[in-house]
Amino acid sequence: QDFLQAADGDEYGILLKVILFTGLRESEAIGLTWDCIDFKMGTLKVCKQLQKRPLKDGGFTFTPLKNNKTRILKPAPFVMKMLERRKCEQAEQRLMVGDLWEGWNSAEEHKTALVFTSAIGKNLHPQTVYSHYKKLVAQIGIPESRVHDLRHTFAVLSLQNGDDVKTVQSNLGHATAAFTLDVYGHVSEKMKNDSAARMEAYIEGISSQ
Repeated sequence: QDFLQAADGDEYGILLKVILFTGLRESEAIGLTWDCIDFKMGTLKVCKQLQKRPLKDGGFTFTPLKNNKTRILKPAPFVMKMLERRKCEQAEQRLMVGDLWEGWNSAEEHKTALVFTSAIGKNLHPQTVYSHYKKLVAQIGIPESRVHDLRHTFAVLSLQNGDDVKTVQSNLGHATAAFTLDVYGHVSEKMKNDSAARMEAYIEGISSQ
């Protein structure tokens, strides 16, 4: 809650909250394009990432995902509303800077344009995102936190709130459910306690009939 409140006042707050509530890798989030968002169906298609390359190799470049496997996410409606807000925000930024805009030149180009850009439409640099994030977490007393910890938080919250491991694996883009279990095994103790509580409630229910 502290983080969400801090992020509300940051120009990259929507980006960071999208990572927190989808589990996207940072490179997947900054490489997200509008054609991969289906507002009608409420889905995100994750099919590429934007990575920094040496200038001699083309600079920032779209590359395949870590396991080269496209995934379709069904985020919470809260996330889709943030993305709708981002679309309006980006359109306002373009109007404000006029000819200085570097994001796209036509409505057709906009369809495949980046969702998260600078105020003049350029792609975001990971170092810039990092700097904004570190400023926010310093404000709330966890300066050692990393952007990647948002992805971990999403995974832990998903498991603790009852998502099955296969669903979490699919959302995170892990190669196997076994890998997800290995990484997030520490969450299992609370899950066991919750499971025991649910079973106890069930037993009490049928015993009272």
